[in-house]
This record gives sequence, C-alpha cells and structure tokens, in this order.
Amino acid sequence: MDREAEGRAYLAQHKIPELLHNLSALLLYHRPDRPREFLIKTLEKIKYAKITSTDFPYLMDESNVDAMFEMLDVAGQGYITIPQYKGALESLGLSIQDEIYEETDIMTAEEFRGKVMKKFAEMWGAF
Repeated sequence: MDREAEGRAYLAQHKIPELLHNLSALLLYHRPDRPREFLIKTLEKIKYAKITSTDFPYLMDESNVDAMFEMLDVAGQGYITIPQYKGALESLGLSIQDEIYEETDIMTAEEFRGKVMKKFAEMWGAF
C-alpha cells in the first residue's frame, strides 16, 4: 500500500473527514469571532459529553429538528415518508446505513425527532 492510500485509510479509520465536516458546519453556523477557541471548546465539549453522557454540541436542537419535520410534512398530515426521512438524514450528514424500513412506511414527528437526535449523538460519540 502506498503512502497516500495509507493516509486515506488512517483518516477513514478515525473518521477524521466526518469530524472536520461537522466541526466546519458548527463553525459556519455560529461564526464565532475567535474560531480557534470555538473549535477547541467544541472538541472539549465532545470529550466531556462522551465521559459524562451529557448532550453533545449539536448543530440543530430539537426545535430545529421539529421545524425540519414541518417543512417535510407540507400537507400537515402528521407524518412523513421513509424516503423523506432518509433524505433528511443525508442532508444533515447523518448515516442511513442501518435504517431498515419499507419504503411505504411512515414516520411521525416524535419518531423523527427521537431518531435524528439519536443519530447526532451516535455521530459525535464515534469520534
């Protein structure tokens, strides 16, 4: 294996591209005056959350997830389709690999909120 392939494998093994993507998203969302300090504090929050099982530094809180559900549920039926759910996960940079549903299944707002917040926690917990 050449050095470049070794480097890519190392980064993938430790999920560095995903971590940098999520840190960049937080940075662009908050746009702090002192970005280096913000990133350091965010990494410290991630470490603390893993140790104490407290909340991770989410880009979106539950109210944002609820608003996303409402945008997906344009007809106001109280549910969305599984393809809509999977599309939302992809747009948030969250994994859909372990999602096993029939394409005809539906998901309520409460299910959506719980699953999305769990996915965010799993994502941060992987680092």
